[in-house]
Amino acid sequence: MEIEANWTKPGETLSHKNACKEFGLEEKEIIGAIKEGKLQYRENYAHGNPYFRLLRKEVIALAKEIHGENTMELKNIEYEIKKAKSEVNSHKRKISALEGRINTLTQRKDEINGQETRKQNATQA
Repeated sequence: MEIEANWTKPGETLSHKNACKEFGLEEKEIIGAIKEGKLQYRENYAHGNPYFRLLRKEVIALAKEIHGENTMELKNIEYEIKKAKSEVNSHKRKISALEGRINTLTQRKDEINGQETRKQNATQA
């Protein structure tokens, strides 16, 4: 089994929920592997809800064992594509909000400039 340091390194662990999403595993497969001793786990809580924290290397090995090497790679690629699309959409929303803000500020600037021009014309007349 893995040494204690792997539990504290960033990226070395993941929740059983994320393991299901990322590697196409079912919760019952993960729990079965835990019972068989194939996966080490730590029980954690987030907002009062329990979840299992697992070692990424062991989850990868389990996914390869269950689904095979190629299926595992395809699932990983699909997950990365989904993550990238989500990030692109997030940036699109941010860009749209910023463009709206630019338009609002530009309109306000034009209003102020128009008022200044009218004041200057009134004083010259």
